[in-house]
Amino acid sequence: MATTSGSLRGNEGRARPAPRSYRRLASETKHATKTTEFYAMVAAIAGILIAAWWIGRNGAPDFFRADRAWLYVTIVASAYMVSRGLAKSGSHDFGDDDRVD
Repeated sequence: MATTSGSLRGNEGRARPAPRSYRRLASETKHATKTTEFYAMVAAIAGILIAAWWIGRNGAPDFFRADRAWLYVTIVASAYMVSRGLAKSGSHDFGDDDRVD
């Protein structure tokens, strides 16, 4: 009986590893819809399309044609995709581990 209590007494001050259910399973980057860049892109695209629709109404000359507006929308969307790719390129996803538990 003394041997059993002596072996338990040696582990009292040590930190136990966290159980598997408490480990962090999220990646370092946020989901796209949780970022301010996403909402800024949506606002910029909406602004471009509204401006293209508004300019040239009521018989005024159309200085902001549809082809130019869609070019700007494509540029904004492409820049957003590149920025998300750069943000995710350096992040570590916990599902990418090669070790087997």
